[in-house]
Amino acid sequence: MTDLEPRWLNDEERAAWLALLAITTLLPGSLEAPLQQAAKLSLFEYNVLAMLSESEGGILPMSELAARTSASLSRLSHVAKKLQARGLVERSVHADDARVTQTAITSAGMKLIQGLAPEHVESVRGLIFDQLDNEDVADLARVGRKLVQGLDERHWTLRPPAQP
Repeated sequence: MTDLEPRWLNDEERAAWLALLAITTLLPGSLEAPLQQAAKLSLFEYNVLAMLSESEGGILPMSELAARTSASLSRLSHVAKKLQARGLVERSVHADDARVTQTAITSAGMKLIQGLAPEHVESVRGLIFDQLDNEDVADLARVGRKLVQGLDERHWTLRPPAQP
């Protein structure tokens, strides 16, 4: 046991922490409810389909898909299996490397994500961006990157944008 005094949060830090905690607690459910109602999808399942839909050819190695969804491979594998059973994704062995499993969005998965995306983006706007001005959005992006880097300095969102 140490005799060092804890570094307690000051009033401003406490207010920031409680706001962040409230956001991380309330936001997922608020974003997931319309997805559950419209398509019986969790927010995570939606994110898996969205990341595949945005990838070149609609296909990603499982390791990259795990990175883009901030998930463990075991969690992603379980969800990919569920999505495959619904006909929304297909999993296969990579043609050039049998050690790599890749996941591809199916045409049914693409149709579903394209149908859900407008309402989902409107939810994101309504819950987040409509409350912020341009300076707030820039601050949120800057602070968000710092926090992500502190949690995972190799997180995919910190990579430089791909060059065309």
